[in-house]
Amino acid sequence: MPQPHGGDVTTQQSQRFLFSLLISFLVLHAFPQSVLADGFRVLDQSAAATGQGAAVSAQADDAAAVHYNPAGLTQLRGIHLSTGTLIIGGHTTFKSDSGATVRGDLGKGFANPPPSTFFLTADLPSLGLPQLPNWRVGFGMNSPFALEANYPDNSAISPVATSAALPLLNFKPTLAYKVNTYVSIGAGLDIYTFSSLVGEGHAEVRQTAATGNAFGIPAGTSIEVNGKDTALGFNASLLWTPLRNSEDKPLVNLGFVYRHGVDLNLKGDFIVGGTKLATAKSTLELPNVYTWAIAGWPIRNSEREWKVEIDVEFADWSDFGNLNVQLSNGATIPQRRNRDDAWIIMIGTEYTEISPDFLPDWDISLRGGYVRSGTPVPERTVEPSNPDSVFNAFSVGLGFHCRGKGNFLGFIPCTAFGTKSLGLDLAYQAVLYQARGVNNNQQPILNGEWDTIFKVGAISLNAEF
Repeated sequence: MPQPHGGDVTTQQSQRFLFSLLISFLVLHAFPQSVLADGFRVLDQSAAATGQGAAVSAQADDAAAVHYNPAGLTQLRGIHLSTGTLIIGGHTTFKSDSGATVRGDLGKGFANPPPSTFFLTADLPSLGLPQLPNWRVGFGMNSPFALEANYPDNSAISPVATSAALPLLNFKPTLAYKVNTYVSIGAGLDIYTFSSLVGEGHAEVRQTAATGNAFGIPAGTSIEVNGKDTALGFNASLLWTPLRNSEDKPLVNLGFVYRHGVDLNLKGDFIVGGTKLATAKSTLELPNVYTWAIAGWPIRNSEREWKVEIDVEFADWSDFGNLNVQLSNGATIPQRRNRDDAWIIMIGTEYTEISPDFLPDWDISLRGGYVRSGTPVPERTVEPSNPDSVFNAFSVGLGFHCRGKGNFLGFIPCTAFGTKSLGLDLAYQAVLYQARGVNNNQQPILNGEWDTIFKVGAISLNAEF
């Protein structure tokens, strides 16, 4: 396709910009501990979504739709990039029935380096295929399931856990197709795996040997069980737009997303006192997740937009009955889980001023959100690596989107990298878990009160080419 004078330079700038963002993602991405819902499922996959309580599955304003609703990619034109990171702090306090108090956290006060996301989408005409105007492609890297927890090595619960980590990565090649004016469909693969670039490159649980344990290991000796695997899942989605305004923008969207759970057949080592004694294997069963979403725009014109959305999710954890560890010496370490199902409700709103008089080349968005999540973890199998309970989360957010003659961050032209526009999203969320009294745990030393709180700061950079 012919380009105007200077087009080659612009293309090179765009390529360098994309490459630098990809490298930034790989450098920043670490243990993907985040705001956990219904067990160890992560809701936060972009700052715009965090600011709206993750109620974004019936809209598609940026490339994070690869995760939230791939069918929504048909509402994006051109090439879109979204990358972001989370600053997370929080802690868990356990008050034992015996009187002991144990405090756990992310190990360093904050998750460090911070967990991150990367999403990239394009319509096929932008990739040189004008004969396929209704198709979109996308790719994402994120962590929809994660765990990280750290407790003192000499605490009252150290025979159960001193640390746990699940640095599970998800690679998401995605396709979307616009069936007609009203309906779009999407589908993609979920490739779950571990990498040595992220944490230890495997799932692991550490603890200390209890007095009189069945293996005859001296009390207080460090024990580690780890494992990794790669598994293939998929997702499918629908977006229905029954009502649009005169500018062909949606006024009502309804979305549905299905995410297929996979079984991770973890294989690794059983390590005692720093020495490998056996190989180990276990199976981690991830849930099927169903999302229903509806979004409406009471106001949507050339000057301002106001969106309200409600999403409901159902996570079927019922197949996750145990995490038993089988050792190559013939022994089995029982790890009952007996998970239940869980429901989550997410409510979000976004108000946007389009090209206000004081910033004519900008759109400015204000966001708010609320999440209420159930828990699939029964009292009998609450454990330190995942002391889950019902939680309420409250969030606020800001979005800044510049184009034309605008200057990003006050000094970078919004088209400096060959981009049509640049956006910056910020969000803050407080996640308040209900204090949970445990009186009938399968491990009596875990009976007591568990109390958890997380605070999250989110930032995302978006670009359109």
